[in-house]
Amino acid sequence: MKKQPRFLKLLLAIAVLLALVLLWRSCGGEEDAATPGPGGWDERPPTPVRVATAIRGPLDLEIKALGTVSPLRTVTVRPRVEGELLRIAFTEGEQVRAGQLLAEIDPTPFKVRLAQAQGTQKQNLAELENTRIQLRRFRDLAGGSYVSAQQVADLEAQVRQFEGRREVDQAAVDEARLQLDYTRITAPVDGRVGLRSVDVGNLVRTGDEDGIATLTQTRPISVVFALPESVLPSVQAAVRDGKALSVQAWDRDERQPLATGTLSSLDNRIDVQTGTLRLRALFPNDDESLFPNQSVNVRLRLGSAEVVSIPDAAVQFGNRGTYVYVVGEDDTAGVREIRLGASHDGRVAVLEGLDAGDRVVLEGLDRLREGGKVEVVDADGVPVDAASTGEGPAGKAAGTR
Repeated sequence: MKKQPRFLKLLLAIAVLLALVLLWRSCGGEEDAATPGPGGWDERPPTPVRVATAIRGPLDLEIKALGTVSPLRTVTVRPRVEGELLRIAFTEGEQVRAGQLLAEIDPTPFKVRLAQAQGTQKQNLAELENTRIQLRRFRDLAGGSYVSAQQVADLEAQVRQFEGRREVDQAAVDEARLQLDYTRITAPVDGRVGLRSVDVGNLVRTGDEDGIATLTQTRPISVVFALPESVLPSVQAAVRDGKALSVQAWDRDERQPLATGTLSSLDNRIDVQTGTLRLRALFPNDDESLFPNQSVNVRLRLGSAEVVSIPDAAVQFGNRGTYVYVVGEDDTAGVREIRLGASHDGRVAVLEGLDAGDRVVLEGLDRLREGGKVEVVDADGVPVDAASTGEGPAGKAAGTR
């Protein structure tokens, strides 16, 4: 019974020893043991990387953003009078012109109302003409004291009354004619008609929410996109120059350009939640390559400027922000934080953080570490010096591509 505690103590000692060994290995004990003294080999071989040199020169400034195709006009075609839908005069999806007939409501009740208003108008006009004749007679007789002045005044008042009624009757006729015109529903703008919401024979009302159909203007059309406020000064400077800024719309995968237009307007305030400003670009869209509510990639061209630029493949994004790996003269890699500007054709302007001649890493980034040695190679993995002098792969890489 006394041997059991000794056995447990032995197991505990073995477990502690194993834990110390594992801790020693995790802290690099084996590497330290395997690392020779002065004159031995390095801890790690140089990491092969491809580099590019930052250059200063003219660059077409281009800002990329995500946008949404937005029609300039979208109209819900609703009836303005109540009645039975007699006819649909459009084909779903058809391109129509402003003023073109779209639908017709049964006009019969409205023709009856117009005829009634016109009949009342004629009756009152006849009474007005008869009263005027009597007034002229009484005025003639008033000179010979055959009628009193009061009778003349009464007839004058009746004439004015009938004249006022004439205007009311004319307004009633105009309203009845207008209601009759409203039975013909026409397109208010040019555009494409959507799917109809009601069929012939249904009773339509002015308060119908869906109306008869929707009409969307597609030629021209606009694209609304947002840019960060950091690039706003560049955009404003280009706008102040008075030149029309070109805007390209690309497909969602950014493989094919869809249309080319011009920047038309900027919003009047920055969204405080996103820190972006909305802009609108206009496109003729004659071939209707842009469709309402379509998501597109936008490229806004601001012109050309003398800037320091690098390939956009070298730019990295992380917790520290935007950065690149820079290869120093001693062939060691270091992280450099940068501030980007506009881009064009695979190159991006660097506003802060790099100078012309700095070497930035393009490939091999996943194996890099701060202060680690690198070996500059070409696309085939051959050291740059060796590729240029014809020596073997053992040549030292010190050049740039």
